[in-house]
This record gives sequence, C-alpha cells and structure tokens, in this order.
Amino acid sequence: MIGARIQNLRHQKRMSLTELAARAGVAKSYLSSIERDLQSNPSIQFLRKLAPVLGVNVQSLILHEASDKAETLDQEWVQIIQELNELGLSKDSLRRIVRQLKSREPLSYEHAQ
Repeated sequence: MIGARIQNLRHQKRMSLTELAARAGVAKSYLSSIERDLQSNPSIQFLRKLAPVLGVNVQSLILHEASDKAETLDQEWVQIIQELNELGLSKDSLRRIVRQLKSREPLSYEHAQ
C-alpha cells in the first residue's frame, strides 16, 4: 500500500505528519487519510510533492508494493537458493525441477542439469 510506504519512509526520516505535509506543501488531513488507507489512490501530483521530501522518486512509491513482497521472503528460502546457486544449479534447472514436481514426474537430478 502506498500509504504504508509513505508512513514508513516518513518514520525513517523521523518526520512528523505535520512536518512532512508542510515541507511537501500538501494538506495534513489528506496525507493522514492516505497513510491510514482511507484514501488509497493519491494523484501523481501529490506523490510528486512527497517524493523529494522523502528522498525517493515517484516510481519507487508506486512500484514499491511489489518489492515489499520480495523483502518479506523468508531468509531460510534465500539461504537455500544461495546454496543451490553455489552448487551450480541454474535457474532453468531449478524451474525444470519445479515443473517436474508439479506434474508429479519422477525427479531426476541428471535430467535437471
């Protein structure tokens, strides 16, 4: 959610809602409603005012939701992927293994290489 992202960035910058609104030249009440997800679709003009004050670009505010999901990836999965990579298993090989598992074909490591 854009509102949660804005709020998180504001907290990282140690800014109050009042300070961010004043520095960006936006209404504090509207900013508050965005952060609380009462308004969930802020205009590009609004985001253009906030972004530089928060130290980000507009695109990162809009597209950050997808990367937020990636950031929540369990660290154990990350470690497993790193280990597979260190063993020389390519992405394509891993995808073939996943397809085999989905189709319930017998799993053959030699076939996956």
